[in-house]
Amino acid sequence: MSRKISIVEVGPRDGLQNDPVLLPTEVKLEFIDRLIAAGVKRMEAASFVNPKLVPAMADSIEIMARVPRDKGVSYIGLALNERGMRAAIEAQCDEINFVMVASEGFGKANQNATPLDTADLLDRIAILAHDAGIPLSATISVAFGDPFDGEVDPAILGELAKRAAAAGAVEIALGDTIGVATPWQVTKAVDIVREAAPELTVRLHFHNTRNTAIANVYAAVEAGVSVIDASAGGIGGCPFAPRATGNVATEDVVYMLERAGFDTGIDLDAMIATARWLETEALKHPIASALAKAGGFPG
Repeated sequence: MSRKISIVEVGPRDGLQNDPVLLPTEVKLEFIDRLIAAGVKRMEAASFVNPKLVPAMADSIEIMARVPRDKGVSYIGLALNERGMRAAIEAQCDEINFVMVASEGFGKANQNATPLDTADLLDRIAILAHDAGIPLSATISVAFGDPFDGEVDPAILGELAKRAAAAGAVEIALGDTIGVATPWQVTKAVDIVREAAPELTVRLHFHNTRNTAIANVYAAVEAGVSVIDASAGGIGGCPFAPRATGNVATEDVVYMLERAGFDTGIDLDAMIATARWLETEALKHPIASALAKAGGFPG
């Protein structure tokens, strides 16, 4: 069990985008610094979306201009369209994550696009990232269930993964945007994507809305997945998905994996301290993290 599991920290983007507290830029930068000190090497730091719709991300350009570039950290910028892709390139993101969608209801609410629309758009704009020499990944949102349409046909995941690979993406993330997945669905979804696009690295992104996220992480790792998204403190949610609560907590994931003998490269004590800082000093409201309350073991 000495296999390396890479954690993509999404707290500065997905964690903050739907929080009722709008953090000042300086506090966000402190959050990023704390995550780096805890050992984070990849993180979602910015989202290039309409600031009127997602005001928490309005300072993304400034964030990217001020993040430390000498710590060996890869900063990911989120893009939903050509304007976002160009902004992420201009901001010198180290990676760009384009969002595809698995179901029409959420796609219309979030991006005003159907699943095939998002695939077609990626075909058209991926060249921008390639010409800039920036690695491109794709996240399939609502991969396990749509808040408007209900169940999602898992076959669409293979189709979208194949389209992402053809467009030059190097990684595909399956996003449980509203926290409805079960471990058995996760195993099936990973199999479908691997068969459709074996050249892509597979990454999983879970929300803990229905308390299945940590079990889903286990299922993903057992299926051979080595890249997992998580958010310090379990903060997060989606502005366009009703009742979509926080992400799986980074420290909870690290605890489970490290206790099993996997290597995450994350300092658990430092991550717990960061989660507690979020709760008591930055956001000043309760967070979902179990480890922030219980601490590690042995103590």
